[in-house]
Amino acid sequence: MNKTELKGYWGEFFSILLLKIKGYKILAHRYKTVCGEIDIIACKRSTIVFVEVKARKNEEKCFTAITKHQLKRIQKASLLFLKYHPNVQNYFFRYDVILISNWKFPLHIENITM
Repeated sequence: MNKTELKGYWGEFFSILLLKIKGYKILAHRYKTVCGEIDIIACKRSTIVFVEVKARKNEEKCFTAITKHQLKRIQKASLLFLKYHPNVQNYFFRYDVILISNWKFPLHIENITM
């Protein structure tokens, strides 16, 4: 595992901890589809949350690492998840981002627009 992969792994680990502290149940981690991968899929009450995690040196670099193409890929992958998990099809769903930057508490941004 190279440094970038390791940083991503730790970013996802801390993001999962943050979500659990906030009362979310983790449904999947690194969920892979033919469209791409979703870092974390979580649930709280009747809402499914598809989470993209960005771990960079600072928050500005985290924001610039999120591209429209990437968001569309996550959206397509999330629709596949919903298709293959009929038990959650009546749930609400949204897309969140968690930004992990050096020496700062993770920033959880809920309901980003696609």
